[in-house]
Amino acid sequence: MGYAVADAAIHAGHSVLLISGPTSINVPAGVDFISVETAAEMYSAVAAYLPRMDAAIFTAAVVDYTPASPALQKIKKSGESLTLELVKTKDILGLARGEMGFTGFLIGFAAETENIEANARLKLAAKGCDLIVANDVSRSDIGFDVYENEAVLVFPDRTELFPKASKHDLAIRIVSILGE
Repeated sequence: MGYAVADAAIHAGHSVLLISGPTSINVPAGVDFISVETAAEMYSAVAAYLPRMDAAIFTAAVVDYTPASPALQKIKKSGESLTLELVKTKDILGLARGEMGFTGFLIGFAAETENIEANARLKLAAKGCDLIVANDVSRSDIGFDVYENEAVLVFPDRTELFPKASKHDLAIRIVSILGE
């Protein structure tokens, strides 16, 4: 979805910086690109560039937890079970307004499995967003690893349903909101 939004924004005449983790998707022509591999790298890149932006669209969540002590080598079998300690990663979207000082138009995404609109509205307020784009990730026909998406666009004063369509069409709608 992030690559579709970057492409739509470039075609709408915006300057675009795409910060992305590993993927096989081609970077759209004309987009400035920063590749990251870890949640910490994503946080650092966003924190460095976000204050210069007029708008920010956070299309995907970075992992919520990461190993407390990453293994430097393969972990060999040594017993019937293995206990893995996880620690919370920084909430990049949640830190945009406060810690990072972002004052522009802020759009976040919410991957939900229940109470889609209600959970998106809570996230909108908690993260200080101007818009949350929420979709039902329990469905296999939209969202992850497919061409189409369906979303609930939650604004502070209203909700707009975006019917099932291509991610490209949803990206165009999201980018159009920046000009409203």
